[in-house]
Amino acid sequence: MLIYFNGELIPKEEAKVSVYDHGLLYGDGVFEGIRSYNGKVFRLAQHLNRLYNSALAIALKIPLSREGMREAVLKTLRANKLRNAYIRLVVTRGIGDLGLDPRKCPKPTIFIITDKIKLYPEEFYENGLEVIVTKTKRNIKEALNPEIKSLNYLNNILARIEVNRAGMAEGIMTNVEGYVAEATADNIFIVRDKEVITPPTEMGALRGITRDAVLEIAGTLGIKAHELPFTVKELYGADECFLTGTAAEVIPAVKVDGKNIGDGKPGEITLKLREEFRRLTQREGTPVYK
Repeated sequence: MLIYFNGELIPKEEAKVSVYDHGLLYGDGVFEGIRSYNGKVFRLAQHLNRLYNSALAIALKIPLSREGMREAVLKTLRANKLRNAYIRLVVTRGIGDLGLDPRKCPKPTIFIITDKIKLYPEEFYENGLEVIVTKTKRNIKEALNPEIKSLNYLNNILARIEVNRAGMAEGIMTNVEGYVAEATADNIFIVRDKEVITPPTEMGALRGITRDAVLEIAGTLGIKAHELPFTVKELYGADECFLTGTAAEVIPAVKVDGKNIGDGKPGEITLKLREEFRRLTQREGTPVYK
């Protein structure tokens, strides 16, 4: 396995980040999780736009153009002879001193990992997930904007620890006002009266690439889709629920806090959107191999 590291492709065993890198010391950096399907990278341009926007939001200047980063991703996939892969693209503040000041980090660190990922077993896609609502709240936008996909994921990790202790598959996070924001690693949707609803980003949700693709798919299928706030009570009373993410794709959630969502089985609209999303990933993408 070869890793792209600051412009070079090096063996996995040799890819090492300095203990003085501020990405390690302070979670100071940004990242993207991307997928390739059948030799095509799904929505690479959208992922790169989000990466560069996240970097801009934390005043991190990426020393590579979008086109250069695009080619680096494709080059890494080709070097590892991968057609179906998970891609982790990371840009850290770089090596500095033990202080917080980003000005002490003259050169960002860039690395790209291309590998396999399987977040959930197939039975979860067929039967659905059981999830909980976590006590850990989503960060408020004024403290750390959830739309910045940064290396500082401790908010999500604390919620994930709750999920693990409960023996569940995922956890739903609410904001300080009590509105549903997102899952610990995914966006969340509910279906009510045959209409699809997902929290707006103002509720504390990351604008997921898969999330946006599902909203588009719903439109093409003639399913009404809305970005609207909803509460945990409304989640409990939904007809269907599903989660979306690069790794998870589209996966049903059938039980929340021990309560069945609808009839406790993956819903018709969820399954329809999941199937159409999978078709989309086979049609759309940036070719890796020429």
